[in-house]
Amino acid sequence: MPVTPDRNAGTREEEELLLDDRTADGNPTDERAVRYVAGRFVFRDTDGVYSLRADSISDGQHKALRHLVHLAEEGGPFEGFASGAFQETLPASNPFPTSIIWWESAAKLKKIVEETITYNANKTISIDEWKVYDVDGVTILVTATDTITYSGVFELSRTRVLT
Repeated sequence: MPVTPDRNAGTREEEELLLDDRTADGNPTDERAVRYVAGRFVFRDTDGVYSLRADSISDGQHKALRHLVHLAEEGGPFEGFASGAFQETLPASNPFPTSIIWWESAAKLKKIVEETITYNANKTISIDEWKVYDVDGVTILVTATDTITYSGVFELSRTRVLT
């Protein structure tokens, strides 16, 4: 076994830092402190106490989040969602759809994400609204509404409201 610089048996200081388990003492009490508590590293900063692993989520959990960024960017459910999702576009056979809904299945019992589109007289999109639904398929978690202004067919600006 290597010896420490003071010639004691154990892990050398230059190779790694070994913290005692401070379960009995609890979380760090001082800002900028780190403790090893009940098998986890626990930190204290100006915002309080946290543990990286306890406060974070796995890759699989992240992919399954029902966040608008995950659903709108991909055009609907993707990685992390069950296979068999079903997209409904309304009105049917219309080049200017006003509603695009992703359902959990073709049975259309639970919504995942819904886009509602409103057009100007010149058939450019004036309002683009996205709703993300909770796992019950009914409760709306977030709504993002874009209001778009144009010069002819060219987009000038877009205002987004999140509710």
